[in-house]
Amino acid sequence: MQFKTLAFLSILSILFFTGCSSEDKKTAQDSQNSHESSIQSSKKEIKLSTIDNKNITIIKENEKIIIKEYPNKIVLLNFFATWCPPCKAEIPNLIDLQNKYSKDFVVIAVLLEQGKTNEEIASFASDFKINYPVTNSKSNFDLSNSIGPIKSIPTMFMIDKDSNIFQKYVGIVPVEMMEMDINKVLKK
Repeated sequence: MQFKTLAFLSILSILFFTGCSSEDKKTAQDSQNSHESSIQSSKKEIKLSTIDNKNITIIKENEKIIIKEYPNKIVLLNFFATWCPPCKAEIPNLIDLQNKYSKDFVVIAVLLEQGKTNEEIASFASDFKINYPVTNSKSNFDLSNSIGPIKSIPTMFMIDKDSNIFQKYVGIVPVEMMEMDINKVLKK
């Protein structure tokens, strides 16, 4: 019995401390180049498109990340891919957080995967019962380059109500840790 528990905890800790690396080495190089150019400009506006054809406008101004459609909300930008096991594993936690803190908090899923149609991603979202916006556009990579570069997924950024990055998470994160951070931001 102890062996099963030890094996389970070992696997869980491996998943916890790892994420999926990018499959596309060119994207990593592009990320670095875009990151260097974004340092030179102080304001950049990026329009993301959701799978249900709504727009989310994100303005990166110096160190601020302003999400126009969600003023006065804590926003969790979740960079993910459909093929990534840790990304899939954290979806139930994100759904729960979205439900529990919907008045003050929103998750925005940012797909970092090329060649997926909105219908494919909508089917994925339906299968996993995702209750938050999922974006699927070329601009997703512009966003990841602007605030990243994102080197592994899942990667998440918690943006506070003042548009500051409060926390960056790489790999799968315990829901309790994210909930503690949400409560810290709410008490600010």
